[in-house]
Amino acid sequence: MANKDAVLIYPELSYKIIGAAFKVNNNLDWGHKEITYQGALALEFDNLGLKFEREKFVNIRYDDCSIGREFLDFVVDGKIVVELKVTPKFGYVHINQVVSYLKNSNLQLAILIYFTKEGVCYRRILNSN
Repeated sequence: MANKDAVLIYPELSYKIIGAAFKVNNNLDWGHKEITYQGALALEFDNLGLKFEREKFVNIRYDDCSIGREFLDFVVDGKIVVELKVTPKFGYVHINQVVSYLKNSNLQLAILIYFTKEGVCYRRILNSN
């Protein structure tokens, strides 16, 4: 049962991002590489007037030292991580990857978007910190 007092964060921005993904899918259809969908989605973000960073570099820090790095497909409006996948179904490995992105970027929301043979699937993932 859903919590009726729960607040959906960034609903309007999320709606625009997800809508852009559906538009990309409708125009490109299935069977392309992730980088192709990424390029098309960047064009749609531009068309919508969204501010975004593509392939955003994030340091992984431990005890004030950089111990690694991650590249986020997109960060939209400095608020939402957008990660794209071209795969037939959701996988825990992808969800764990996005959770790591949220922790290391200190952002609150990610949208994991899958381009599948059946169409676009997505999942909103919240930072639990």
